[in-house]
Amino acid sequence: MSGFFGATLKRDSVLDVFYGTDYHSHLGTQRGGMAALDADGGFTRYIHDIRNAQFRSKFEDDLPKMSGNSAIGIISDYEDQPLIINSRHGRYAIVTVGVVHNAAALEAEACASGAHFSEMNGNEVNPTELIAHLINQGKNFTDGLAKAQAAVEGSSSILLLTKEGIYAARDRLGRTPVIVGKNKDGYAVTFETCALPNLQYTIERELGPGEIVRLTANGVERMKCPGDCMRICSFLWVYYGYPASTYEGRNTEDVRNECGRMLARRDDVEADSVCGIPDSGTAHALGYAEESGIPHRRPFVKYTPTWPRSFMPQNQQERNRVAKMKLIPVRELIEGKRLLFCEDSIVRGTQLQDTIERLYSEYGAKEVHMRPACPPLVFGCKYLNFSRSRSVDELATRIAIKELEGEYVHLDEYADDTTERYKAMVQKICERLNLTSLRFQTLDDLIKAIGLPKEKLCTYCWDGKE
Repeated sequence: MSGFFGATLKRDSVLDVFYGTDYHSHLGTQRGGMAALDADGGFTRYIHDIRNAQFRSKFEDDLPKMSGNSAIGIISDYEDQPLIINSRHGRYAIVTVGVVHNAAALEAEACASGAHFSEMNGNEVNPTELIAHLINQGKNFTDGLAKAQAAVEGSSSILLLTKEGIYAARDRLGRTPVIVGKNKDGYAVTFETCALPNLQYTIERELGPGEIVRLTANGVERMKCPGDCMRICSFLWVYYGYPASTYEGRNTEDVRNECGRMLARRDDVEADSVCGIPDSGTAHALGYAEESGIPHRRPFVKYTPTWPRSFMPQNQQERNRVAKMKLIPVRELIEGKRLLFCEDSIVRGTQLQDTIERLYSEYGAKEVHMRPACPPLVFGCKYLNFSRSRSVDELATRIAIKELEGEYVHLDEYADDTTERYKAMVQKICERLNLTSLRFQTLDDLIKAIGLPKEKLCTYCWDGKE
């Protein structure tokens, strides 16, 4: 994933954007960048590799060289951002969040018309530069942003830093959030609302799906009305959203607590303690413990100061090593105990399998029960970019289905928790992970916990419905 932050103020904005962008570091990506527009109309930009160092430590030396009442920042998946673009609309800086699945076709079409791209990573064009090319085809910035959103298959939320102000455009179907904040000096725009309070911003409003606004220090002007159809990513509340953030009026921590309560209401297992796989599993476990009356304990303590997110490394062996090194066991809370773990999800299951084996063989757990806070992930995400290394064949569900069927068939039945095929798939995953028991959240309960109508949520990875 990626996350951005921008501010346009009646004073210098660079420090606000520096700290606001840093509040997106939990998204676990590899590149960080900032761009500022100074009083003379000049752009200053810095981009750093943040895979093995914190965003703040990489940019502290750059801050004295940057100034301007308007600036934007980004924590990016893989590509360098922000980019500085010169176009017929004037110079601007651009950052994007999302994924462009039809990048190859759009690139070919652009090159056939005489365009060229310079921000290449191997054989791939930088998707942010590709989106900038689409914007440049419009009659103005607003028209160009609308054209880009319509052309992209996948998703794209965009910030443009221009002499006219900061243009903010939410993805056409609102798959990712874009929120406007306000303080006495002007306005900010952010992916995560958790970036706002400590910088003295209050939430002004959320952009609707496909909406485009222009922010200046004096106000927010709507440039394009929102569409009627929204499909915000449900996985925000399950996993990658920050606990202190709120999307569409629903706080992440509150939703996760409710997910845990939902799991407990459908469960009758006997256990000595309820535990969360850190970090996101902890909030689910607290809800489960509250509802069930089983005490909450922390048999694993997460060590985070020097370790990156475990899904980041391309190599599976390295991902497993990172995941193992971060979780420090507390033997006294494990040995001889019946443990019920809440986890945000089971994706591949490879890291979880190793963790469970350690609980039994190294630390003497008596039983290990697993309660994921979302349904089984049967389908790979088509709309956002969680990890380039992920193949749908690696999903724990697909491995189980392949064992049961020899091929990927009857996927609708495997995604339906009322069918015998679903039960067989869950049992296969349970056996592969060597769990005492495994029970997933139902999709209906997850939707109830989020508290939004299903038609406003993207649930594709669970039910395969567009």
